[in-house]
Amino acid sequence: MATDYDAPRKTVEDEEVERDSIQELQARRADKASEVVDLDENEVTEGFEPPGADLSGEELTIRVLPPQADEFTCSSCFLVHHRSQRAYESAGQVLCTECVA
Repeated sequence: MATDYDAPRKTVEDEEVERDSIQELQARRADKASEVVDLDENEVTEGFEPPGADLSGEELTIRVLPPQADEFTCSSCFLVHHRSQRAYESAGQVLCTECVA
């Protein structure tokens, strides 16, 4: 028997949906819509710092490494890349492959 690979395939879910009545589908939609998540306002804003907040007392918790010998900073996006991503250099301006493309 020949198989038409371009024809849309039917799954078990498709067959079940075809058999369901309109009333059952509407009931399912109503059940899914009633699932509302209540968020506590205090939990949402707990870690939020407004712009311009005083962060002078905060300490940096990550270690910053100086540029390595096999890295460069792109003159366009200012990201540090490995030397294998260097695409263009002219008059001290180095561009990465992402900025050239």
